[in-house]
Amino acid sequence: MNVLLLDDEPLELEQLEYLLHTEFPLWKFFKAADAIQAQSIILNHEIHLAFLDINLPGKSGLEFGEELRQCNKDVDIIMITACQDFSYAQQSLRIGVIDYLTKPVIEEVLVKILSKYKENPFSQNYSSLIQSSLKVIHQKFAEKISLSAIANEVHTNPTYLSRKFHEEVGVSFSEYLIQYRTHVAKRFLITNPNWTISDIAENSGFSSQNYFSTLFRKIEGISPTDFREKEKSK
Repeated sequence: MNVLLLDDEPLELEQLEYLLHTEFPLWKFFKAADAIQAQSIILNHEIHLAFLDINLPGKSGLEFGEELRQCNKDVDIIMITACQDFSYAQQSLRIGVIDYLTKPVIEEVLVKILSKYKENPFSQNYSSLIQSSLKVIHQKFAEKISLSAIANEVHTNPTYLSRKFHEEVGVSFSEYLIQYRTHVAKRFLITNPNWTISDIAENSGFSSQNYFSTLFRKIEGISPTDFREKEKSK
């Protein structure tokens, strides 16, 4: 899912991205410090969820939210504010904001607001074709699957599926598959302490331990073994 984070405070942006990435590691984040940068992002990417700071230099988050809603009626918008103001609430209702966050953002509140995305990960504004494709990937990640095989399961051709997948999910089919398998591997590393790294690789769908370890280090910045030890010490 493509997520827009709009805030003119760099530390707030970094914190919000960190909290969201922890809960939703497969989401793709686009950060902007003002409405001009955000406008450039929405012209090049379909945004499914947007976190908009109300008080910005130049155009406010509410003004930008109205523009975003006009060009994308299905986007979910969450406003972020450092103060409560009834006029803000009135404007937010007009553009269909789904919720508010107050600064500083509290992790428990954020997770509660976004609980619907965890309860039903296939309802994130994706088309039925992409929802079906993701469901197959999440069920068969440990198997030897390919774009052609997925296309066959969802009754479409691989070229069309490849294009739609990238448009809606924000990454290619192969990138998503690697990200999802890595996400699963991280869970296995924590919940199965007796499994070897080879066991983790095999059960996560990677073709070899070496390939898994190389990709894991590239994505996470540390080896699978170091990741397990780091989590164990928490």
